[in-house]
Amino acid sequence: MEHANPIISSTPLEAADHEDGEDLIGTGAELRQLSVALHLHGQRLDKVLVQVAPEFSRNYLQQLIDAGGVCVNGVQMYKQSAKLKAGDVLQLELRPTAQSQAFAPQAMDLQVVYQDAQVYVLDKPAGLVVHPAPGNWSGTLLNGLLAMDPDLAAVPRAGIVHRLDKDTSGLMVVARTRQAMDALVQAIAARSMHRQYLALAKGPWRGKAEQYVKAPIGRDPRNRLRMAVVDLATTPGKTAQTDIYLLGQTPQGCLVHCVLHTGRTHQIRVHMASLGHPLLGDAVYGGPAVTGLARQALHAFRLAFAHPVTGAPLAFESPLPTDLGALLADWGLRYNVP
Repeated sequence: MEHANPIISSTPLEAADHEDGEDLIGTGAELRQLSVALHLHGQRLDKVLVQVAPEFSRNYLQQLIDAGGVCVNGVQMYKQSAKLKAGDVLQLELRPTAQSQAFAPQAMDLQVVYQDAQVYVLDKPAGLVVHPAPGNWSGTLLNGLLAMDPDLAAVPRAGIVHRLDKDTSGLMVVARTRQAMDALVQAIAARSMHRQYLALAKGPWRGKAEQYVKAPIGRDPRNRLRMAVVDLATTPGKTAQTDIYLLGQTPQGCLVHCVLHTGRTHQIRVHMASLGHPLLGDAVYGGPAVTGLARQALHAFRLAFAHPVTGAPLAFESPLPTDLGALLADWGLRYNVP
């Protein structure tokens, strides 16, 4: 069952004088009135606000409650943990922030591989950030999706259910409805969505042609800006598994086929570096720079999953991008993935 958009009305107001903890980019404020939908019955006030005003951070919305900027059924509410009931009427006084403005449509040329009423499958180019974040509040895939399909504004995160790193190219699925999004999130959690990658890495291959890496990944305790293989007995992290198959090699490097069983941050990049084969162009994990390659050599070339509504099997492939194909040609290699 799809949930109706709970927004009843949205009315501009004059700016109010209160701190919000984020950089303001405008002086106008907005009075937003919302009705609590049935699926939000019994949830905490701060958690409900995150769902009904996703363009604002949770920290901002919690501060808004503390400042008296939220009313429930006409009464100012200062308790973040207050439980709401279906049909309660919320009134929020919102001031624009850099993050809220990040959820604005921006026209861009997106390559749609497949679409129906429930999903899009896209082929993301290298260099495109998937979701707004500090330092990238505009020009993201999310902005492009909202311009391509305004109805995605009613779906959390504009339907984005999984991400690719900025400099990784390849296939992604986007949900067009809340029903499809919930089903796809469950598929990812159940590991029934299959994602496969091609990567070019440093040096001739070491060891067996097929390697099954089961190594937990967490924040690198020596450098919080990157991830690392960690010992869960001493360092926080999550289990991670990548199957890696050698497809070809030269003295300059190797071409591998990677199959993800989990989806940890930078998983392939970290696991390949742990084997002594960092990806070409991946300076974060020790990969060498290569002329003509302005990013890490990683491409999500195959995506398969059950349709979130019909259950029909769907499978897609993306050709190797020009930059990676040119590098393979220079090496005298071709790829043929079984």
